[in-house]
Amino acid sequence: MSSSKAAVLAVVLACGLNAGCASRSAPRAAVAQDDPALAQNDRGHKSYVLPVIEIIGMDAGINRAGSVLLDPETFRVTPESIRRNLRGPWVVDDDPFQINQFGHPYQGAMYHGIARSNGLNYWTSAIYTFAGSALWEIAGETTPPSANDQIASGIAGSFLGEPLFRISRLLLDRSDNGPGGWRKLASVLVSPPTGINHLLVGDPAGSPAPDAVPFSDIRVQFGVTAVPSNDSQTGYSLALDQPRLALSMDYGYPGNPGYRHERPFDYFRIESSVSNEGLEQVSTRGLLTGSNYGSGRFGGIWGLYGTYDYFSPDDFRFSSTAAAFGTTLQAPLAGPVVLQTSGLAGMGYVATHTEGQPDDFHYGVAPQGLVNLRLIAGSRAAIDLTAREYFVSGFGGFGGGIGTVQRDLIFVGDAWFAIRVFSRHGLALTFQRAGRNSDYLELPDQSRSRTTVGVFYTFLGAGGFGAVR
Repeated sequence: MSSSKAAVLAVVLACGLNAGCASRSAPRAAVAQDDPALAQNDRGHKSYVLPVIEIIGMDAGINRAGSVLLDPETFRVTPESIRRNLRGPWVVDDDPFQINQFGHPYQGAMYHGIARSNGLNYWTSAIYTFAGSALWEIAGETTPPSANDQIASGIAGSFLGEPLFRISRLLLDRSDNGPGGWRKLASVLVSPPTGINHLLVGDPAGSPAPDAVPFSDIRVQFGVTAVPSNDSQTGYSLALDQPRLALSMDYGYPGNPGYRHERPFDYFRIESSVSNEGLEQVSTRGLLTGSNYGSGRFGGIWGLYGTYDYFSPDDFRFSSTAAAFGTTLQAPLAGPVVLQTSGLAGMGYVATHTEGQPDDFHYGVAPQGLVNLRLIAGSRAAIDLTAREYFVSGFGGFGGGIGTVQRDLIFVGDAWFAIRVFSRHGLALTFQRAGRNSDYLELPDQSRSRTTVGVFYTFLGAGGFGAVR
């Protein structure tokens, strides 16, 4: 399911590009969703009751599907199991990594999309998401409620769900004569609740006007990667050649003097990649609350960001849900050269796991940071560098037994260089270095690293390499 979702999102973004979703036109004014004047004139629907009905119905459907396709005992919910979960302690579980770290955030993203597509704002929808996750933990399964699942579904779900909602709405809004059949289908594939509620009950109240949500950069990439270096004490081997699909999108990048970042996720970045081995990466980061600074083409934002990262190559895996303070800005340099950069530092909850070692699960509170630097040479070329680091402590994990890891230090560095060949078509070279150093209480310390290089055909958005004009 996870790899197909990433592939679908890539196709949908490509459709949006060809349909003219991306924009580099004159400055536009942002529309505040909670503006009373807007609410009076907006014909869209708003409901606090429908999200409750839809979330309960969704949980019931997942429960029935799990009972048929997976383990009937786990999903045989009774009044007794509900009372036991209400009274019993919350635990940290060790379910399969993909289920806990992507399946649960995606489930939470659906809760968030349900609330947003019924006209509720971000923060109210985040409450519905958190409550929907708690409902599932208590009444969706017979197993004890899981604290790490509540973070993944209830918090990371909103950090993933809001970008999916916004992309789905862009597909529906960016049309002079209303969305056609392909756009409606693409909207459903990106965010099923958003697309389905649009078909059933219409637009949500407070939906921004199409011209109020510019974004600056989309890339859809098809290519192959190789793993020339994979150092691991476990001796785990990897295929040397892998076809890969990757995509990224920056929404509302600062630098447009007419666009103000007034609502949560008025700026966000989402990126993902999938190979023949499955889903390898999904990352989102968006401004939750903050302010604009600068003027003209020099512009930036600063404040509190919400981030979600899922990283799953074959040798080691990790996922993070975090809040971070930081800034994102654009600054013109000499001639057509533009600098774009982001810097974040914050605290989150991280899960790490080594494939093939069922005892190597580590959950913990983690200080973390991110630095991104992008140089854009007009419409001809761009280079993008990103470094992420996570220090996973022993606080908040299993606390003994299976949790023998004391701490982890994880680093992921990416480099991307691309040139435009003609029109929106380009070629790109990529380089990634990822490493994990584990300090155990009872076992020998371990170090794992992985280097990946790739060659990609790149389809660019109408904004080229993303400089905001």
